[in-house]
Amino acid sequence: IFLRKYKPTLVYDPFAGSGTTLVEANALGIDSVGTDISIFNVLLSKVKTADYDISLLEKEICDILKRLDTYKSKFSKDEKVNKLFSTKNEYIQEWFAPNTQKELLCYSRLIKDYTYQDLLRIILSRSARSARLVTHYDLDFPKEPQTKPYQCYKHQRTCQPVEEAYKFLSRYTIDTLDRVKEFSKIKTKAKVIVNHADSREVELPKGIDMVFTSPPYIGLIDYHEQHKYAYELLGLKNNETKEIGPAKNGQSQQAKRDYIKGINDVLLHTRKYMTPKGLALIVVNDKYGLYKAEDAGFKEIGRVERHVNRRTGRREGAFYESILIWQKI
Repeated sequence: IFLRKYKPTLVYDPFAGSGTTLVEANALGIDSVGTDISIFNVLLSKVKTADYDISLLEKEICDILKRLDTYKSKFSKDEKVNKLFSTKNEYIQEWFAPNTQKELLCYSRLIKDYTYQDLLRIILSRSARSARLVTHYDLDFPKEPQTKPYQCYKHQRTCQPVEEAYKFLSRYTIDTLDRVKEFSKIKTKAKVIVNHADSREVELPKGIDMVFTSPPYIGLIDYHEQHKYAYELLGLKNNETKEIGPAKNGQSQQAKRDYIKGINDVLLHTRKYMTPKGLALIVVNDKYGLYKAEDAGFKEIGRVERHVNRRTGRREGAFYESILIWQKI
């Protein structure tokens, strides 16, 4: 809605996350830049906005599944195959059933044989998230592995711990292909740049006339920890010490000061690359009143309130966000 309304020529998201701003901008023919401190988020954003030869992609993602299926039949019989797809990684051993480990590790080792390796890594990580030893109702923030049958709040029955990854790999292969095909119908030639960097110091192109972003909420989520399954399985570098407002820092007065300093440092840095009177639209849940436009070199020219529906987990209650509309001064 806001991209259509203001029609920017170059939009920037300093907290790119899963790449929503970049995807929406591209669909509208708007050049975009995104930065994220999390290499997993960068990988996800790049995969979402990449160009694909659909026929080759279809061939590759079907082929890797067939090869995995062939190896699967040997897991219980062939000791060499079992050894090949084993790991000493403590996280993987703890959070995945033995058979699940083999299937995920097998798929992971096959990725190098294909063109669209990053997309296959995303299919693998999505599957791993669902294939963990966790309850169905707590995929977001599981505290410990679920190794026994349990009363499931989501399905209102007794559910069993997950013991395979193949069904998820199949499901997300089909789902990912469908998503790529759908986006290819509306994808434009607009440029997309994704930076793996700290938004407080990253080099950016001049001429940014809109910032559209949703910064992390203070003391709510440890973003690297939330996707630890992907970091461990894909061997990604962890930059959690550079997160702004992680859950482990809490919501104390000092944590609030550190948080808003981090946010303001990002905006002050970004401001250098913005056009005169450029806009910043910031999606926040600012219950502590920390966001002050003037502290970051902006003035507030509007605000929109919206209700948010949670999609996963058991957190309840009304949840509201504000969209702050600021202008560079």
